Amino acid sequence: MSQDSFYLFLWIMAGIAVVVFVALYFVRAGYGIFRTPSWGASLNNKVAWVLMEAPVFFVMLILWHHSGVNFAVPQFLFFLLFQLHYFQRSFIFPFLLKGKSRMPVAIMAMGIVFNVLNGVMQAGGLFYFNTQVPTGMGWSYLLEPQAMVGLVLFFAGMAVNWHSDHVIRHLRKPGDTRHYLPQKGMYRYVTSANYFGELVEWTGFAILTASPAAWVFVWWTAANLVPRADAIHKRYVEEFGKEAVGKRKRIIPYIY
Repeated sequence: MSQDSFYLFLWIMAGIAVVVFVALYFVRAGYGIFRTPSWGASLNNKVAWVLMEAPVFFVMLILWHHSGVNFAVPQFLFFLLFQLHYFQRSFIFPFLLKGKSRMPVAIMAMGIVFNVLNGVMQAGGLFYFNTQVPTGMGWSYLLEPQAMVGLVLFFAGMAVNWHSDHVIRHLRKPGDTRHYLPQKGMYRYVTSANYFGELVEWTGFAILTASPAAWVFVWWTAANLVPRADAIHKRYVEEFGKEAVGKRKRIIPYIY
């Protein structure tokens, strides 16, 4: 793939994200609390999460191996941070899930396609068509203001995301199937704190890497999570009432 073809690929991906963003305000993706029989065949949630998330981990690993970047800093650090997120999401997070929830095969398949494409997109932006941060710049790059801001946001977002997932997992006691309104951590400010954390995390990654591909991923993250956060907020208002939800926003504290 040439550099021109790669940037065309980024524009196409960004354009598809616009369609996804609009569509998800009208169609609720049928996993989690919004799963219905109309989505067809389904798999155990743990199995589905592994199958859906693991491809991007392996695509990134293979493309890094063949890129020739090897252990050059800061690119190798970018690679490790990306892999850290997806190692947790692919091989730890699914096995922390409780209950017997299921995920529609259609949702899982769409996730696999996106994750493979995103692996190609991020590897291309970091290893093959990287013009913003020269390969082998060294550890001194991390002293640049944008790198420090990006690292802080990345780890802060990751911490919020992991803690928020922990809060959700511990809302119920064993055998309980009722729904509860999360109250701890960032859930005091937004009803989708886990999504807020993920959005902050990838924004930090994009600032750190200065990669156009990483910014397309931020846009995809927002296109997928912002409409879902809106749907979850409305569901909580319907289920628990406006007074219980209070002044909490959907995904961005004090804003939306």
